[in-house]
Amino acid sequence: MEEHLRQSISNHPHAFQHFHSNPPSSPHRSDRMSPRAEATTSALETESAVARQHRHGTDEEGHEYPRYSSDSDPFRLASKLKTEEEIRQIKANTSRKRDGLANQGSKMIDRGKQALTNRKLQGFYENQNENIQRMLKPVEEHVRAARELNNENSLKYKIAVYGSFAANIILCAIQVYGAASSGSLSLFTTMADAIFDPMSNLTLLLCNKAVNHVNPAKFPAGKARIETAGNICFCFLMTAVSFIIIAFSIREVVQGSDTLTSTFHLPSIIAVAVAFVTKLSLFTYCFALREVSQIRILWEDHRNDCLINGIGIATSILGSKVRWWIDPMGAILLSVLISGLWLHSAYGEFQLLIGVTADTKMQQLITYISMTHSPLITAIDTVRAYTSGPRLLVEVDIVMEDSESLRATHDVAEELQIKLESLPDVERAYVHVDYETTHKPEHFLKKEL
Repeated sequence: MEEHLRQSISNHPHAFQHFHSNPPSSPHRSDRMSPRAEATTSALETESAVARQHRHGTDEEGHEYPRYSSDSDPFRLASKLKTEEEIRQIKANTSRKRDGLANQGSKMIDRGKQALTNRKLQGFYENQNENIQRMLKPVEEHVRAARELNNENSLKYKIAVYGSFAANIILCAIQVYGAASSGSLSLFTTMADAIFDPMSNLTLLLCNKAVNHVNPAKFPAGKARIETAGNICFCFLMTAVSFIIIAFSIREVVQGSDTLTSTFHLPSIIAVAVAFVTKLSLFTYCFALREVSQIRILWEDHRNDCLINGIGIATSILGSKVRWWIDPMGAILLSVLISGLWLHSAYGEFQLLIGVTADTKMQQLITYISMTHSPLITAIDTVRAYTSGPRLLVEVDIVMEDSESLRATHDVAEELQIKLESLPDVERAYVHVDYETTHKPEHFLKKEL
């Protein structure tokens, strides 16, 4: 599964890609936790087990490291943080070991492979630091960071969406002229793609408007998935158009031509070149904002258009200068490429709609939040996080003492549900309370009617 599918996609910026290592400002809970609960963080424990004990102090720039108490860090994850100096020393330590082996006449390890191993090891510890700091960051900080990021980039998002819409309308007219005046099938392929670009933008705008205006009586779970459904429809529409162009191109190749080359039309080439430069500029602008689902779709579209227009210009020129059949063959190649790109996008959108497991970092964060939510929670039985359209559904089974009152269990479960649903990427959270962990799973993957 691709990384952008493993990560939850939301209309709001991903809060966890812009982390600020500030110490938590509010305590979590005591370290009362059963072995069952500790086992749920095995992935994190494995990462931190290989790190040396972290020594609180200052880095070489004089910045103090965050300090955590037993309440805010019951599992002492902060003790596994490695300083920048310790990470930089990894390369030096391995170099000394290599030199020692060489002096003893042992077989030298290839320097290139060793350097790659060092980089991977350094990257591992850097990722481990980010994971630990993400865990120890209060939920309120995640929400605040996402809200601030959204407010800061609101104007940039509007420029990307509405700017792309306006540019696509203008480029559509330019490329219609280029294709009609030249008669090149390659340019007709780029024209067909350009015609549907404004429709793509309009679909995104209407879907976003629909998501933000929901009738709770008719759509009790919201309409966020309409964005995913709209993307799938558009993907198949573009694929259908590509198949039509393939059919026309095959017919022209079969019929043949009386001339060695086709007609060269410079204004058409200039028109498509203008479209290529414009799309390249939009692609560059949207690249930095692609963590937002709407911008990501636009970024992919601009990327595809750059490739399509570039190949279209090349095959049209070659068809008029070398051999006529290069132009229809180029149209076939472009149409197959467009179909493949859009079908690949449709597959990814289908995965989001069906429900694919959230990435490991998100699951670890949800597990840690659940574990440290209340001292009344004695264990974590199950944690599930999976996509439901652009956002996540979360299911958590917590374990509490069977002697706890109904009010206590209700309050703990409801507060945890509210906390999890406050995360920027979580659409809904369902918390189930158990008093033991030996029962069978509450849900089955296959339902027999």
